[in-house]
Amino acid sequence: MQDVMKTMTPVKMAEICGGVYYGNEEPGNKEITGIVRDNREIANGNMFVAIKGARVDGNQFVPAAYEAGALCCMSEEPPTDAAKPYIQVDNYLEALQKLAIYYRQLFQGKVIGVTGSVGKTTTKEMLASVLSTRYNTLKTDGNYNNELGVPLTLFRLNEKHEIAIVEMGISDFGEMSRLTAIANPDMCVISNIGQCHLEQLGDRDGVLKAKTEIFEGLRQGGKAYLNGDDDKLITVSDVHGQPPVFFGTDSINAVHPIRIQGDGLKGTNLTVSTAQGEIEIYVPVPGRHMVTNALAAVAIGLDLGLSGEEIARGIADFSPVEGHGNVFTTEKFIVMNDCYNANPMSMRAGLDVLLEAKERKVAIIGDMFELGDEEEQMHREIGIYAAGKSLDVIVCIGTLAKEYIQGIQQENSSRECVYFATLEEALEGLPSVLKEGDAILVKASHGMHFEKIVAQLKEM
Repeated sequence: MQDVMKTMTPVKMAEICGGVYYGNEEPGNKEITGIVRDNREIANGNMFVAIKGARVDGNQFVPAAYEAGALCCMSEEPPTDAAKPYIQVDNYLEALQKLAIYYRQLFQGKVIGVTGSVGKTTTKEMLASVLSTRYNTLKTDGNYNNELGVPLTLFRLNEKHEIAIVEMGISDFGEMSRLTAIANPDMCVISNIGQCHLEQLGDRDGVLKAKTEIFEGLRQGGKAYLNGDDDKLITVSDVHGQPPVFFGTDSINAVHPIRIQGDGLKGTNLTVSTAQGEIEIYVPVPGRHMVTNALAAVAIGLDLGLSGEEIARGIADFSPVEGHGNVFTTEKFIVMNDCYNANPMSMRAGLDVLLEAKERKVAIIGDMFELGDEEEQMHREIGIYAAGKSLDVIVCIGTLAKEYIQGIQQENSSRECVYFATLEEALEGLPSVLKEGDAILVKASHGMHFEKIVAQLKEM
């Protein structure tokens, strides 16, 4: 059933966003059923936002949008047919954000904002799996976590939804302030503070400052949930007059495990201590960082009235998004696909997960981007870290990956490692490096396109 955007008519939307409405009065007072930016996704009654990009001009698809059932179109360009419902705006992004701010205030349920340097997508998915056991829950799809994606996520809300989980990603100061003003969350989660987007944010203190801008838009009486194992987040003692709720593996946290039993690359069994008692949980994906994500879901689930059984069931049903640490088995290999993104914190976490395998352990790691002036040193440090682990083979790919090799050789000159300068060379050379039965980590920044390696492994 198509989402119905209450009170959102073309005429009303033009008024809210400061645009000019063109078209007849009768269709202008009909309710919009949704807002899309891709004309291929149009459903009857939608509004199509024509965006002029670097490669594609959405305005050329306006006629096709009407034919596909769009009630209205929005653009910065004047209409070519002023008889059809059309909203002209000065800036489409600002217009959508104003509409989203208005529309979010119509929503009577809870909005949960999720951010962090590493694991925000997994935390969002874990939360959704848990909260969906009781509530009709909307979550951010894909990478719709920026200043365009957050409004588009909120526009998907309808009267049936009870909770919205909104992922928020940033790369510079001020972005989170704008995102949190739009989402106006009742609760927010910060998974950690890592070394990412350092070209703009400088260092981890800068990352902390930028991420904690999320508190600015938190609703009165709203709660913040923070990873208490993070040395930066633990310094936050007050959020709008009340202490944050800390979760983490350390026993000082309000929600923490009192038993952790690994199950190899299958997952982890936990006994979690909470103010409401102990909960037995099975996290069906490996890694200590996945345990932390689960603890965040426990903390929020309890505060939203879920039982321990509901929380445990939701976590057990969780499955990670493709490229975010999902483990799969082929005829020859066990593969951990973690190639969506990478920074020093997530790279260490990925290597640690690989250590849980009982098979021959092969780490295929590539360049990490957006690390600023210290990028070479950070790559060397990962090489040193990897060399100190009981990995059988380390495959390094990319320009910056040369620094992995430097670090590996500095720490352990006898460690078996292989270097490929390009992805193409790696795709050609990997078959001679790998052995049947290997457990393989595939990890790099998204721009390295390591999904091609994952695809090759599936075919080998």
